[in-house]
Amino acid sequence: QLHLVESGGRLVQAGDSLTLSCKVSGRTARNYALGWFRQTPGKEREFVGTIRWVEETTAYADSMKGRVTISRDEIGNVVSLHVKNLKPEDTAVYYCAGRILYYSATGYHPTREDDYDWWGRGTQVTVSS
Repeated sequence: QLHLVESGGRLVQAGDSLTLSCKVSGRTARNYALGWFRQTPGKEREFVGTIRWVEETTAYADSMKGRVTISRDEIGNVVSLHVKNLKPEDTAVYYCAGRILYYSATGYHPTREDDYDWWGRGTQVTVSS
């Protein structure tokens, strides 16, 4: 069972960059997918991107490509989401999510909310115009 704790959310200005962190604990399986989602009030949770822990390959939502980068620090057990050129519409609660990858094809990157089994509590990002 994974325990995920997000941090780094804050108030920023449009055009700024921001890095969010997800501290991962409880890893016992060989491989995991760690994803980032975001949610605004009244809307469904939206996929941002994901990374495979072992291979460090990533996949991103089309709407976010070019502005986001996900990376992981194996020693620190941290998955980071870096977003550049922030816009007011990026204002949301950002969530980290995890799932075990069982013998999955190396090209598989889960993108749906129900693909993931464990979730953090989220961190608020507010972008002012």
